[in-house]
Parts: sequence; structure tokens; C-alpha cells
Amino acid sequence: MQAKDVMTRDVVSIGPDATVLQAARLMLQHRISGLPVIDNAGALVGVLSEGDFLRRQETATERRRSRWLEFLMGPGKIAAEYTHSHGSKVSEVMTDTIHTVTEDAALEYIVELMERHRIKRVPVVRAGKVVGIVTRSNLMHAMVSLARATPAAAQDDAAIRDSLLAVIEREKWAPAAMVNVVVRDGVVELWGAVLDDRQRAALKVAAENTAGVKAVKDHLVWVEPTSGMVIEPPANALKH
Repeated sequence: MQAKDVMTRDVVSIGPDATVLQAARLMLQHRISGLPVIDNAGALVGVLSEGDFLRRQETATERRRSRWLEFLMGPGKIAAEYTHSHGSKVSEVMTDTIHTVTEDAALEYIVELMERHRIKRVPVVRAGKVVGIVTRSNLMHAMVSLARATPAAAQDDAAIRDSLLAVIEREKWAPAAMVNVVVRDGVVELWGAVLDDRQRAALKVAAENTAGVKAVKDHLVWVEPTSGMVIEPPANALKH
């Protein structure tokens, strides 16, 4: 899927000369956590988010540091923080480092961009103009829609086993040489050993996501690599 398939097209934005109070009211009114900042020429000049309101004079949450730390940071950094916490215009508070994508950007790339820069929204631009925005909520909507549109296909036991083993062989975290899979009437039984209990959880998820699986029974033992201690599996089966 691409940005154009999930983005919000009716973008709520604000101008750089608007007040911080106007921006906050607009965000509350539309129940959104961020706003693209667009100037009179239609150019994207920044992004304003809830995080920009965390350190504000109105709530007495400005950063307070020792004089020694302020000396080490230098006057420029302290002055910038003062502008951000006391500024009354959007242009004084917004983040002007902008990360954008085009309409044909893949969702995988957008997610990587969000993770790398720790952002929650990415404006979508065409010829320098904002035509949409992709937020974390848009990605959640896409996930739910795709899950609903993809019914679990029926498979016989042999096909289920082959599908699951193929996943285990493909994933680098999976101890393929130490795990065996038995399938009976759609019930997957995991046998063998793991060296990290997190592998157990991942193997269960891989089994649950295999089409045709009705339930998963965990017989895996956990071998602690440092001590060699063997920890038995939980007694109960994990069911759908």
C-alpha cells in the first residue's frame, strides 16, 4: 500500500502567524494531535504537535536547570527553549524540521520514517503543496481494514505444517534446528527447545497467524544458555 491509499485528504492546517491558543483550540476541536503549518503561499513551513505544548509558561512547566548546566549548554540553546515555552505565535513554537513523503511512498518507508525521527505524522506533498497527511491512526485504520478483508483460508494439517515451518526457516530469530511442529485437526503442537523465552512467544504468534490453525499447544522447553537450566513449558494451551 502507498501513502495515497491511507492518507487523510482533508487536512486541517494553521498559519505561522496564528496564535498558540488558536492552534490548541483547533486541535481540540478536531480531536487531532498535530497540525501542518502552511504559509499564505501554500508552502509547508513547519509542524505543530501536542509535544510542543508540554513545556509552556501557562502551565508552569518550563525547563529549569542549574546555572552550571546552563553554562555548559550555552546561551543559544537556553534562548531557543525560552522562545519555545514563551512564544505566542505558531511560528515561534512549531518544529521547522519537516519530513514529508509523496503520494506513492510505500507504507513501509513511512513507518521507518516515523520510527527513525520519532514522529507521529508525515505530510504528503505534491509539487510542494500539502495534499494529505499520514498519521499513526491512519496506519491503524489500514491494519484493521486489511485484517478484516483477508479471511483465514482453510488448510489441511500437512499444508499448515509446511506453511509454519517455512516461516520458522525464514525468520532469523527462530531456532529452526531446535523446533518441531506437529499438526492434528488444525491444532498446532510446538516441540523442542528455545534459548530465549521471547522466542517461545514469537513461535506462538507465527503459529496463530498461519491460516487454518485452531489452537496452539506449547511443549517447548527453555534452555537457559548460561547455566544450562531447563525450564518446562506452561501447562495451558494458547487458544484463539
